[in-house]
Amino acid sequence: MLVHKQFQGKERCYNVAAARHMCARMDNTGYCNENYESLHNAASDDELVDIAGATLDFSNTEDVPPLDPEYGSGHDGYGNTGYSNGMTGNGAGSSGNGKLMDLLDEPVPGVGTYEDFNTIDWVREKSKDRDRHREITSKSEQSTWALLHSICDAFSGWLLMLLIGLMSGALAGLIDISAHWLTDLKEGVCLSRFWFNHEHCCWGSNQTTFQERDKCPQWQSWAELLAGSSEGAAAYIVNYLMFTLCALLFSFLAVILVRAFAPYACGSGIPEIKTILSGFIIRGYLGKWTLIIKTITLVLAVSSGLSLGKEGPLVHVACCCANILCHLFTKYRQNEAKRREVLSAAAAVGVSVAFGAPIGGVLFSLEEVSYYFPLKTLWRSFFAALVAAFTLRSINPFGNSRLVLFYVEFHTPWHMVELVPFILLGVFGGLWGALFIRANIAWCRRRKTTRLGHYPVLEVLVVTGITALLSFPNSYTRMSGSELISELFNDCSLLDSSQLCEYNSSENRSDSGVFSATLADRAFSNTLPDRPAGPGVYTALWQLALALFFKMLVTVVTFGMKVPSGLFIPSMAVGAIAGRLLGVAMEQMALNHHDWIIFKGWCSPGADCITPGLYAMVGAAACLGGVTRMTISLVVIMFELTGGLEYIVPLMAAIMTSKWVADALGREGIYEAHIRLNGYPFLETKEEYGHKTLAQDVMHPRQSEPLLVVLTQEGMSVGEIEGVIADTDYSGFPVVVSQESQRLVGFVLRRDLVISLDNARKRQEGVVSASLVFFLEHVTQQPFSGPPVVKLRGILDLSPFTVTDHTPMAIAVDIFRKLGLRQCLVTHNGRLLGIITKKDILKHMAQMANRDPDSILFN
Repeated sequence: MLVHKQFQGKERCYNVAAARHMCARMDNTGYCNENYESLHNAASDDELVDIAGATLDFSNTEDVPPLDPEYGSGHDGYGNTGYSNGMTGNGAGSSGNGKLMDLLDEPVPGVGTYEDFNTIDWVREKSKDRDRHREITSKSEQSTWALLHSICDAFSGWLLMLLIGLMSGALAGLIDISAHWLTDLKEGVCLSRFWFNHEHCCWGSNQTTFQERDKCPQWQSWAELLAGSSEGAAAYIVNYLMFTLCALLFSFLAVILVRAFAPYACGSGIPEIKTILSGFIIRGYLGKWTLIIKTITLVLAVSSGLSLGKEGPLVHVACCCANILCHLFTKYRQNEAKRREVLSAAAAVGVSVAFGAPIGGVLFSLEEVSYYFPLKTLWRSFFAALVAAFTLRSINPFGNSRLVLFYVEFHTPWHMVELVPFILLGVFGGLWGALFIRANIAWCRRRKTTRLGHYPVLEVLVVTGITALLSFPNSYTRMSGSELISELFNDCSLLDSSQLCEYNSSENRSDSGVFSATLADRAFSNTLPDRPAGPGVYTALWQLALALFFKMLVTVVTFGMKVPSGLFIPSMAVGAIAGRLLGVAMEQMALNHHDWIIFKGWCSPGADCITPGLYAMVGAAACLGGVTRMTISLVVIMFELTGGLEYIVPLMAAIMTSKWVADALGREGIYEAHIRLNGYPFLETKEEYGHKTLAQDVMHPRQSEPLLVVLTQEGMSVGEIEGVIADTDYSGFPVVVSQESQRLVGFVLRRDLVISLDNARKRQEGVVSASLVFFLEHVTQQPFSGPPVVKLRGILDLSPFTVTDHTPMAIAVDIFRKLGLRQCLVTHNGRLLGIITKKDILKHMAQMANRDPDSILFN
């Protein structure tokens, strides 16, 4: 009773009890099974199933390849022609006296495909694609039409990348513009054109002054509209109330839409994308309903003021676009491995449109997300990211004709002495990252194991209400995360009216030799020398300190709720606040103690020595690196994000330090931690296997367990095989010469066996339970009387991966990682002993790490 996809009503995917019936507990030696009728009823890509809220026992389904009902024919994943025949289906044929039927001469829907919540066979999929390409190439030499078809097939990948880039860029621009408008709507409305945000509304006004460029008659706050005044306690209360009510409304709409239409639209999506790219299939996670609902609710969640970002969910949105567009091309629709190459490129597109960082997006996909990333995918990822960035630039959602989100222009080069505070920011980022991961995982585990998880709507509303009530009085928490980071990255100049730039004017002091610069010189350089901090700066520092603690606490409980929630912007905001505080402290220290040895020789009196905005940028990178454990891709993203190419070395020093510190406190990044929390079948490629166990220590069956269920290559009847299928939960069966010899012949999947036998009964006359089944190429002796013989050689994998019982598990784990295996048979002197599945390896590694092996479930 593996995955019965019969969900009723809108609450089918949010109910924990309803989700549990999807997978039944199974013996460690086998895989999930399903009857033929349920295979035909398998969910499409639009099926709505809740992952994060459900608790599914997935003891065995991880070991089996995922199915796609749309899959067509295929070939042997192991390179032999016998398996390719199995992929082409069944037909009625005759041999000898006409009673020997080869079922696999015509395509049979379902054979060679994968069930939901299962793992694909990478080797078989790649072999299938090689066979398809070889066939197209050979035909291209025979006719002009076949040559054109070959050219179109080769070009289809690039065309698909173009479409993904255009669609993702357009959606990202729409999300940016909509989120900006709704965020400003919490504070007021544009009377002349209500669809304009605050900035656009005041652009065309002739009554806007430079000192009050955010105020114009066309933009009215809620207090001015409802109370008739913008000053006083009544106006403050009205604005406060409308801010909170709008935040609650936006978050309520977001969680209700997610719950009702697409439960998969919640969260960041990156942990699930990583799991899917490793070969796991989650039906509906990249479907059209998920795309529509995630796009809408992402705007609402960001606009509600919750401590979350849209960058991580944009990766999910781009992958949804890629998965939907893959159905336009047969090559990608019918091959799960090829589709995952496209999804890897789509992950790069998501980061490209999120940050305006196409190169960083490609490196992000390569370093953080992708499981299989060939060179061809690298080129196509680059092209897709380029198209997406160009599309976003054409839309110009930020209104500044720039692609980068936080453009900075620092005028002061950094000095080697400043590497010390930069490394301190790296230490802070590592500590914060490790602390955040532990706290967030503890909170999410509590949400899963207590009644808190039964009330997702109430949880979202409570967190939103608390966030809105506490954030409104502080201007730095009231503004959006992107606006806050931009404010902190800013380098003060003559044109800035920010509270962080309210320094006291320089005074002529004969004892220190400090002289005021002329206004003309300052205007020419657009920068100012270090000056004493004024009351505005100190007020801003206190507000930032409070905002730092507020952001750190509220982000822990926000990430993981039932709304779309990214982690990039909140993490960067925490680091940017810490960096700005340290930067201002260093600036005042250099001003008042310029004769200290650390400042001598490079910081002269009256000079602009320290740039606080640079410290904010480095701190943002350090905290994001501590949370995600990204390194190379994060450095590139940061300098693409800010345009600060000159500051790569400080960024590298801080990010590397944050990773070292965070790794010392815990090896997992936030995405790996959530993968383990949810029990996804993900075999981490970065984790080293340092134990000395052997294959015989992990394989099943053990000595105390029943013998492994096998099929013989000849002599078994249809009824006997159907009885084995009915009495066991295994999703695959080894085929041996005989029960006595146990000499291995091959491996057959349960799904292929069920479909083939069912097809034989329906399409072949005379096939009954007494009909003999042969897995042989040639049947030498055929009965002269009795029912027809069923030949199933075509569905047999003649070259399953095998290891001996004395193979070190370190080698076996590497084989599973690098080849993407689902199972591996264990032999001794050619005799079959047992089987090792991906699930067995995950459980064994958890046990070796002193974790509960039963935690490796699909929760």
